[in-house]
Amino acid sequence: MDSRLSISLLMLVISFIPANARSLVSLDAFVVEVDNKIQSESNIVRNEKLCTLCEDFTSKALYYLGENETETQVISTLHKACSTLHSFKQQCITLVDYYAPMFFLEVSTISPEQFCEKVNLCGETVVMQLPKCDDACSLCHNVVVEVLIKLKDPDTELEVLETLLKGCSKMENFAQKCKKLVFQYGPLFLADAEKFLETNDVCTAIHACKNSQEDLAASIIADA
Repeated sequence: MDSRLSISLLMLVISFIPANARSLVSLDAFVVEVDNKIQSESNIVRNEKLCTLCEDFTSKALYYLGENETETQVISTLHKACSTLHSFKQQCITLVDYYAPMFFLEVSTISPEQFCEKVNLCGETVVMQLPKCDDACSLCHNVVVEVLIKLKDPDTELEVLETLLKGCSKMENFAQKCKKLVFQYGPLFLADAEKFLETNDVCTAIHACKNSQEDLAASIIADA
């Protein structure tokens, strides 16, 4: 199973998890905002690309299971995919261990089309959004995670700038500064965006999050 398939299969397993369960295990950051296009005034949304992707990888998951690749082997592959999520690695592994067996049971009893409809990845009401955050720092980190996940698929790299700009619009007082940074540096780091986001604290750079020195000063003042 190649790395691209394992990452996509991992996201498919994540999509199987009920929203309330995601919240209970603090996995909101894994919920990816789909780049929806609103059709007509009825706000009916379609995302054929996402639907096709879901059906494709569900079919491949069933194929691997049918080719004597055991659930244990597939879960091991998913664990390797989790390692690419860095700071979320342990949460991801916990998620896979708990939900993957239920996922395999589910996909083995229905067709890929039925499964993808059941998890709301197909049909006319596919609307997935970033989790609501009460502060700009959490929202910023969620956007960064979303972009990193998208970068695992080379076909989506051109969507990153648009995703970042949408994230900036939600950052209220920091929106203009955020957009300026995106326009200034976006084209430059697209060539090596994954490495850039993993080695730079973007959220602190745009002042969406406090840096460690500010946190230390605040702690000293609070303890005084």
